[in-house]
This record gives sequence, C-alpha cells and structure tokens, in this order.
Amino acid sequence: MRPDIDSLDSQLLLLKGELMKMGRFLQAQIAKSVKSLVEKDLALANEVIKADDIIDRMQLDIEQKCYQIIAMKQPVAGDLRLLGTVLRNIVDMERMADHAEDIAKIAIRLHEQEFIKPLIDIPRMAKLAEVMTERALQAFVDADVEMAMSLVDEEREMDGLYEQVFRDLLFYMMSDTRNIPQAMELEMVAVHLERIGDHATNLAEMVVYAVEGRRLDMNQIAREKHAAML
Repeated sequence: MRPDIDSLDSQLLLLKGELMKMGRFLQAQIAKSVKSLVEKDLALANEVIKADDIIDRMQLDIEQKCYQIIAMKQPVAGDLRLLGTVLRNIVDMERMADHAEDIAKIAIRLHEQEFIKPLIDIPRMAKLAEVMTERALQAFVDADVEMAMSLVDEEREMDGLYEQVFRDLLFYMMSDTRNIPQAMELEMVAVHLERIGDHATNLAEMVVYAVEGRRLDMNQIAREKHAAML
C-alpha cells in the first residue's frame, strides 16, 4: 500500500526534514565563520556572509509550508504545537545565522592582523555550538525530551568557555592598551557564539513544549546548576 503523501503525518515528516536541512546548513556556516577567522580566509568569510540569504529563503519557505498545513489540514493539539514549534525554531535558527555572519565580518576586519593570543577556546565554543544545534534538532525530530534536556550541561560548558575567553582577553587588554581594539573584536566573536548557544537551548526548550506542552527556561536551569556547584 502506497503511503498517503498528502496526509498530515506525511506533511509533518517532510517539514521535519526541511528543518534538519536548514539546521545542517546553519551548522556549516557556524563552523565556516570561525574557520575564516582562525585561518584568515577572506573567501570563506564572504561565503558565510552570502549564505545568510540562503538561510533567509529557507526560513521563508518553511514558514509558508507551516501556514499551508495549518490552513489545509487544520491540525489540533500536539500536531498544532509541533507546527508552532517549527515556526519558533526557524526564527531562532535565522538569528543564529546572523551571528555567524557577524563573526565572518569580524574575520574580514582582522584578517591582516596578527592575533594577540592563540585562538583556542573560540574554536571550542564554535564546535560546541554546532553540537548543541545538531542535538537540539535531532531531539525535535525524535521527540526526545531527554536528549533536549542534555543541552543544560552543554549550556553550562558554553558559559564556562565564554568566561574563560573574557578573562584571557581582559588580561591582554590590561597588559597592553594596544591590544584593546582586537581584543574587543575577539570578545564579540565569543559573544556571538555564546548567543548561538542560547538559541540552541531555545530549540531544545521547544522540544519539551512540542512533546509535553510545558515551557521551561534551560538557561535559568543551567545558571542555577552552575551556581550550586560554586
């Protein structure tokens, strides 16, 4: 028996596939933005900047498909929550892409400068941001609340890396005022990556909402857990 490709379940499955496609493209842009900074690769930085338009088109296409499903299938309860989750997720993902674009712009501004310090924790933050994004989206596709909740610990790790970058750059700024302009740019890279992590936790929060219908603040949970360990 052939599957009904026009059924609500089939349409939702296709929509999840589109969301994962957007997510994987987004992960690539996060990685490329930091790689363009570390390797002083102008061509790669410009590629990330141009890719933001692709992300915008993906967002619009998925949004239109959500509204079409709502209009044509009139979903209720869990299916309607799932569509609302997708609409929320693509907004977060578009903002994550904006942060990647901003990192690429910083890479362009710094490409002729020698770095005041080895870039160690910033690439670690970028890798963690990719992992968090992948895990949150996979949790959504699998309706896996436990996987979504695992981002609490990863958010704590991201915050720890950000604090380390901030302390290191503050040391270099205090050691030599000539380091301040570049240190401020590198600080902004860390800020963008930390915010990408925040958006990834938003994606994970929406998994809990889609599956269980409850809302929570994973960033607050992560902060409370961090404070309890001090």
